[in-house]
Amino acid sequence: MVMIPPTVTYQEKRVNFKAKTFYEHEKLKTARQKLTDNLWKYRPNRKLRGPLRLCVKWCYPLRNSKFDGQYKDTKPDLDNAQKLLQDCMTDVGFWVDDSQIASLICEKFWAKIPGIYIRVEKI
Repeated sequence: MVMIPPTVTYQEKRVNFKAKTFYEHEKLKTARQKLTDNLWKYRPNRKLRGPLRLCVKWCYPLRNSKFDGQYKDTKPDLDNAQKLLQDCMTDVGFWVDDSQIASLICEKFWAKIPGIYIRVEKI
């Protein structure tokens, strides 16, 4: 998906102490919607079943002295960004449940062409 990846993550939910509930603030809702809207056009005709391998490359727009393909070692945390993406992929219907992901390979880079590049394989 060619896009500027969201930098807000799943871990940024807020707490309503009076109601004792969690909620998503506007930036998180917007990021979830952006991912979901972009994923719809790639979803499979049927939900995948069985064990899966998920490979994801998060490519962020180049900044300052960074070069194309250089690993990104700044925020957002990769595991938190990945959780939001997997939840969106579940909601869109890529698989029955993200617990099916038995192998996960994810990396983040600086890139001339920003986006989130995803490969899902049955294993």
